[in-house]
Amino acid sequence: MTFMVPAVNVADLKDTTALNMGIFALFVAITMVIVIRASRNNKTAADYYAAGRSFTGPQNGTAIAGDYLSAASFLGITGAIAINGYDGFMYSIGFLVAWLVALLLVAELLRNTGKFTMADVLSFRLKQRPVRIAAAISTLAVCFFYLLAQMAGAGSLISLLLGISDWGGQALVIIVVGALMIMYVLIGGMKGTTWVQIIKAMLLIAGAAVMTFWVLAIYGFNLSDLLGGAVETSKNPSILNPGLQYGKTETSKLDFMSLGLALVLGTAALPHVLMRFYTVPTAKEARKSVVWSIWLIGIFYLFTLVLGYGAAALVGADTIKGAPGGVNSAAPLLAFHLGGPLLLGFISAVAFATILAVVAGLTITAAASFAHDIYASVIAKGKADANTEVKVARRTVVVIGLLAIVGGIFANGQNVAFLVALAFAVAASANLPTIVYSLFWRRFTTQGAIWSMYGGLGSAIILIALSPVVSGAKTSMIPGANFAIFPLSNPGIVSIPLAFLLGWLGTVLDKKLEDTTKQAEMEVRSLTGVGAEKATNH
Repeated sequence: MTFMVPAVNVADLKDTTALNMGIFALFVAITMVIVIRASRNNKTAADYYAAGRSFTGPQNGTAIAGDYLSAASFLGITGAIAINGYDGFMYSIGFLVAWLVALLLVAELLRNTGKFTMADVLSFRLKQRPVRIAAAISTLAVCFFYLLAQMAGAGSLISLLLGISDWGGQALVIIVVGALMIMYVLIGGMKGTTWVQIIKAMLLIAGAAVMTFWVLAIYGFNLSDLLGGAVETSKNPSILNPGLQYGKTETSKLDFMSLGLALVLGTAALPHVLMRFYTVPTAKEARKSVVWSIWLIGIFYLFTLVLGYGAAALVGADTIKGAPGGVNSAAPLLAFHLGGPLLLGFISAVAFATILAVVAGLTITAAASFAHDIYASVIAKGKADANTEVKVARRTVVVIGLLAIVGGIFANGQNVAFLVALAFAVAASANLPTIVYSLFWRRFTTQGAIWSMYGGLGSAIILIALSPVVSGAKTSMIPGANFAIFPLSNPGIVSIPLAFLLGWLGTVLDKKLEDTTKQAEMEVRSLTGVGAEKATNH
């Protein structure tokens, strides 16, 4: 038993502008009050970077879900499934499986070993200066690529809400998002950012649940009828089969393998996700956060399957592609289709909250990396006091925010799930081999770490620059140019194995052995947590 809902008319969205912006303004006002209240206790570097390690496991687990469920998860994946069906759902599967790899392989070990940043771990048993510089550079690069995706998502979303289709209007929207992001991080630090992420995670999962059950109710809670509706609307039975996006040529099949490799291995090396494990007081609470976040993230990614095919069935691929924001508009259009202006306003405010929370987390991670690893440890040679370090971090926030705004303007219009996959590829190439080698290979040396990080980062960025992502295709960032000599859109299948190879080669060719006592201490600390509390509370 099904019932019909009137077709979506994108022009009708302009009539809802005032309501949409009212709901969004209310959300910004409430979260800003929370951020200001949370910022009152930001006295030390540990308060600013790690929220004073004051969050419980369930709180941190919810915040991890809020940090991880980005605009790519909600806007990008829903759009990818609506347009490409089965191939789009591969993003959901990749993101979820990746999370299991990250949590089971490296998260608790890193939390036991480090203090504030990934570089704390990597430099624990290796030479401080070169490793911290390399780790900070790779962290900044990963955060920048991830920020591009969030900014592009913000541009798409607000363009749809306001009916803005011209380049200048969308650029202005991205500037406003960037300014808000800078304010959140400058005022609240990690504590304020964490509370925004907790609120956003609860709202996002609740909103997605309501839409999921609504779509299923339309089709009598029969998933087969929903899939049949998607086929009927799209007039394309292959939307249910593998290969619609990635199966047409041998190159596209390789691209799919590259994408899967980047998604599954990238999360374990994302600095802003790993940094969340420093906000809990003990390893036991870190383990609780793991369980909590896996449940929340897993449930949400099941919702995306229904939302994507629901958008394909009830809205239609042509309407989605023709709307301001393109593929990224599938979820808001579905919300408008189901519940009219009120649900659209709520879902859009939640999606915007998603973007603000994630960019705030990314920005504070990048700022902490520069201030703690480059300024305090390299430039000031460990002599900087906490106040000076936090001041440097705040200034870095402004610089990163401005760079993200400029990059987001150029990336506007790209599918945000696709852009995030590039960030995952860069993270997996630049960071993962060094993290794994540092934790599990006693022989690993500083030279191996440097070769792996710079080699992985450099190869990933060069291959992206020479790929159809940047030039040579209709959807490229520079559509008029063509210097794409690398055929794949995702570099992971080349750059990740190359980084592992360089880490191994750099180590076996290095005649200088590292301090064996440090290696032993790191192994004991990472596995047991002994000594970690002393290291993380000063």
